[in-house]
Amino acid sequence: MPIQLMPVEQAREVESQAIVFVARTWIGTPYHHQASVKGVGADCLGLVRGVYREVVGRETEVPPPYARDWGEADGRERLFEAAVRHLDSIAPSDAMPGDVLLFRMRPGAVAKHLGLVATRETMIHAIEGAAVAEVPLGSWWRRRITAVFRFPNRRD
Repeated sequence: MPIQLMPVEQAREVESQAIVFVARTWIGTPYHHQASVKGVGADCLGLVRGVYREVVGRETEVPPPYARDWGEADGRERLFEAAVRHLDSIAPSDAMPGDVLLFRMRPGAVAKHLGLVATRETMIHAIEGAAVAEVPLGSWWRRRITAVFRFPNRRD
């Protein structure tokens, strides 16, 4: 019997569904600064790191300790730099479920929040004061998207 290859579009959809499935298993994880343990605690970076570990099968890098206001003192785009090291940059217009969103919360501020696209209308993220949740990706959030990234094991 000949081997049948999965069409690229179908493979991409399967990978997207797998990332979103894993991200949804983190929903309800309490917010905890610098943590990345499903069901125990995670911040936005910890959520993305945890999903990456489960989907890709390895850790990206263990970040050094960081303060809640990191990057604001020197203006360095540390989160963007780390994303470029481990993820594939894509055009925001190409974002699909499973992709990573990087947000700049104020004009001129460093980009320091992450979320994962769950559907065309929602994202999954961790934010201080709330557990990991799937929330509407409304205009307030969309205006703050700085960059979009795709896990490296996904096809274009």
